[in-house]
Amino acid sequence: MSDFDHTASPEALSAAVLGWLDLYWDTQHRGPLGEPEGNQQLWRQKVFDAGLAVPSWPEEWFGLGMKPAQCKAIEKAFAERKAPGAGLDRYHLGAITVFKAASDALKREMLPKLLTGPICCLLYSEPNAGSDLAGIRTRAERDGERFIINGQKVWTSNAAEAEYGMLLARTDWDVPKHRGITFFLFPMKQQGVEIRPINQITGESEFNEIFIENAVVPERFMIGKLNEGWASFQTAIAYERLIMGQGITERRRGASAKGRSPLLELAAKTHRLQDPVIRQRLAQALAYREVNRLNNERAKRDMMTNGSLSLMSLSKLAMSRIQHGEAAIATDLLGPASLLDGPDNADPANTNFDAAKAYMNSIGGGTDQIQRNIIAEKVLGLPKEYEPDKGTSFREVKSDAGSRNGE
Repeated sequence: MSDFDHTASPEALSAAVLGWLDLYWDTQHRGPLGEPEGNQQLWRQKVFDAGLAVPSWPEEWFGLGMKPAQCKAIEKAFAERKAPGAGLDRYHLGAITVFKAASDALKREMLPKLLTGPICCLLYSEPNAGSDLAGIRTRAERDGERFIINGQKVWTSNAAEAEYGMLLARTDWDVPKHRGITFFLFPMKQQGVEIRPINQITGESEFNEIFIENAVVPERFMIGKLNEGWASFQTAIAYERLIMGQGITERRRGASAKGRSPLLELAAKTHRLQDPVIRQRLAQALAYREVNRLNNERAKRDMMTNGSLSLMSLSKLAMSRIQHGEAAIATDLLGPASLLDGPDNADPANTNFDAAKAYMNSIGGGTDQIQRNIIAEKVLGLPKEYEPDKGTSFREVKSDAGSRNGE
């Protein structure tokens, strides 16, 4: 029985969660009360046991059955106490995908593990299958009650830390490309998995390339059915686009002491806040963010009522425009100083970083061009793009990668 009333108002629920946090969480030292310093695993387990990790999910699946406004109140209470662990029903792609698309047996086995610690990375793109993910050539060959995996993935975030990855692999080469793919929850910490970091223009190495040789995944770790992984994958990619549309790729610098966004604060600092042209551009930037927030709500409701996933592409494409556009405004606000960089030039350094980082949102989760195709075909109902390989066995599809994969 939950300690939290699912019929409570958001205000009452917030008060109850704050009281619960005050019993178990040390806000000053950012750690669980009465536990060894830095023991975040025990804290995540406590949040999970209370149903607060995924409050929108049913109690049967470790949640509280809360409505969106109640879930926001819970997340706000956690943020107020600077406590981690809430909102995983919005941000933990691995757990969300398993919850939405996996068998009940896999959900019972893996959701408690995924929600209390392990990072789950995304093993989708390949050197010759990026925008066209259905062209993947990583192999999954059955060996009794397991599959042997061989192939290469690229642009994988947080791969070195991840304990599991959501893996797209080809299990049937004699059917059209979308129909021979299986989706797996793949154990990363095993022999045969080599991870190499990719150096990025921002100075980070968040992305990685993965080489997989004779690694193993149990049959029970399939997400969905054999050879029908493309359908399961659509759930995962839709949620990734929704999360990216909410700005997850942005740095969280927060508002200033005056409650203004970093962009407005920069305009004030550069004495351009009264410039009519700049004010118009700032107003447009703020309007884009508000329209995108409303569209995100629309996309969530549409998904919940009729299962449609296409509106997620609108949010992701909009966030790309927002990030590139705001970086351009910041560059213009700084003028020639935008050419500077380094620790002694914080504003130009931040602006340069944000301008480069914006390309992550334009590429990850499907490029801006792919999002436009999806919006055109599935939202606006325009004719589909010509597919020369439609209906062709994947074994017969021409590809530069074919010779390297024995095809």
